[in-house]
Amino acid sequence: MGRPALILMDLINDVVHPDGSYAKEGYAEQVASRGVLERAAAAADLAREQNIPVIHVTVGFSSGYPEWPAGSPVFAPCRDEKRLQLGAWGTEQHERVRPRPDEVLIAKHRLSPFHGTPLDVVLRAQGVDRLLLGGVSTDLVVMSAARDAHDRDYRVEILEDATAAADAELHQAAVKLLARTATVTSVARTLSH
Repeated sequence: MGRPALILMDLINDVVHPDGSYAKEGYAEQVASRGVLERAAAAADLAREQNIPVIHVTVGFSSGYPEWPAGSPVFAPCRDEKRLQLGAWGTEQHERVRPRPDEVLIAKHRLSPFHGTPLDVVLRAQGVDRLLLGGVSTDLVVMSAARDAHDRDYRVEILEDATAAADAELHQAAVKLLARTATVTSVARTLSH
């Protein structure tokens, strides 16, 4: 089966908390109705029990937004609206899924958690060859991570019940596409003893 790592992506206040800057776009509602935070927290606990590395990923930009991609349809509003500022409440992991002191937290500035980050080095240093992915949103970060990981020769499993998009239709479309390059599974099927 290989050595797995659990990667929880963008489960940050700006995206998943009802007071977050992206809540009105549907993310917080979908996360709540799907029980994503509860399942992601359960996945993290199960992974820790099995000595599976838990890696947390946050998206954001440094003060002054030097990494900000002005031409990105996803990130264009961030600078003017002061969204996704690293070090602020909005880019902290939600309290339900906060990293433990010994867990890796990767900050990224694009959709893929591999782009411009040490994620690949961290995984390879630990002998990881199988990725268990959860997070928000299914159609953006999860899909980007899965495809990037696929092309880096990792085996990829999507913990579908620990993911969500801005609406159910986007989530289902993303899951259908993800199944072409990854195994779509659940927290219980993958991590329960």
